[in-house]
Parts: sequence; C-alpha cells; structure tokens
Amino acid sequence: ERGVFEDLVHDLRETLRLLQGRAAQPSAAIYDARTLQSSPESGERAGYDGAKRRKGSKVHMAVDTLGHLLALLVTPANEQERSQVGELSQAVQAVTNQRVEIAYVDQGYTGSEAEQAAAQEGIALCVVKLEEAKRGFVLLPRRWVVERSFAWMARFRRLARDYERLTETLKGFHWLAFSILLLPKVLDGLRSAS
Repeated sequence: ERGVFEDLVHDLRETLRLLQGRAAQPSAAIYDARTLQSSPESGERAGYDGAKRRKGSKVHMAVDTLGHLLALLVTPANEQERSQVGELSQAVQAVTNQRVEIAYVDQGYTGSEAEQAAAQEGIALCVVKLEEAKRGFVLLPRRWVVERSFAWMARFRRLARDYERLTETLKGFHWLAFSILLLPKVLDGLRSAS
C-alpha cells in the first residue's frame, strides 16, 4: 500500500540510466497492454478480450526506451487501450517530473481521443504501424522494447495468470518483479564503474 516496490523500481531505473550515461528521466516512453488469463480469484475484474480471445485482466504498461517500468494500470480485459492513455500518461509524467515528450504506441492507440488525452499531459503519440505486406516476423521500431518487458514478466510464474483478488496486489507483484530484474543490472553497472 505504501508503494515501496514502486519507489524502489524508480530509484533503480534512474540509477541504471545514470550509470549508462543517460539522463535520469527519459524523454520517450512506449505504451502497450497484455491480457492475463483470469482465474476464479479474478472475480468481477475479469473481462473478455475479443482480439486475444481470452477472459482476464489487462495490464497496461509504460516503459522507457530501455524497457524499464514507468507506470502500470490494471483493467478488465474488455477495456480498450486508447481509453487508458490519459491515466497512463498522467502517471508517466508524475514519475518523470514532466520529462516525457513522446510515446510510441501500436495501432490499438489510434484515434483523436487517445491523442488528445496524451496531449493534455504534454505527450505526443507516435503510432508505429505494421507493414501492410507482412511476410514472417517484422521487428517494429521502438515497439519491441515493451514486448521484451512483457517477456521479462513471463519469467515470473505468479504473473503468468491473474491469480489475485485485488488489483493492487497484481500491480504490486509487477513492481516487485521489476525490482528483482533491475537490481542485478544496477549491481553489475556499479561493479563495472568502479
């Protein structure tokens, strides 16, 4: 409830960015969402995501260009990504001291409503589109970073499904997982710097 793991992730993210010779706060972010399959504990929060054909909760994440977590929202899976842009952008600007200027997003974030919600927080949305004549795997510029962050979350069995009754608990486990991922990177960076 006190946000200890959230604060820890923000401190580790800033330290890691400084160790890599970057600014402590990013000027760009990447937004995306993933649907977690529900379990009986999910209860009323579980919604049906027609695109993924899955009932569960949707985790909306904003990461910096290194893939480190900036902000997180949990909604029923039937909630649209574009509807969460305002709240996600507000959370991103709060933790970065209003430094983020651009957010890279996929086609789920198109539309004037999403653009205006981001613009109110001083963020321009840049939609990275998939090539129309796609053959095989296509690496989308900037967008792959958030997909890698989702893959990092897949290492944690507790985050493979939505096992939690409370939304805050599910969010807390994401923050805890990111603190576990970032701590060894910071320690390696400190060892190399000394």
